[in-house]
Amino acid sequence: MYLHIGNFFTVRKKDIIGIFDFDKSTVEKTTSAYLKRAEDSGNLINTWEEFPKSFVVVNDRGEIKVFVSDISSNTLLSRVNQLF
Repeated sequence: MYLHIGNFFTVRKKDIIGIFDFDKSTVEKTTSAYLKRAEDSGNLINTWEEFPKSFVVVNDRGEIKVFVSDISSNTLLSRVNQLF
């Protein structure tokens, strides 16, 4: 099963490591540093057009990727739960 995370991007449900609220998570310096490292290494993918609301950490065939989305974390979690 796949989860639509915004702007024509989908990820496999089984590859999802975590779904995080962007505003609440980026308050912590460690999370901001993690996102910066992902961006610097080319593993941060922007799927948003307006304002980032969440980010999804995915294990894509052994490589960790971070997708930043304009869909709220609550909506994404609801979609994941509907897939079960």
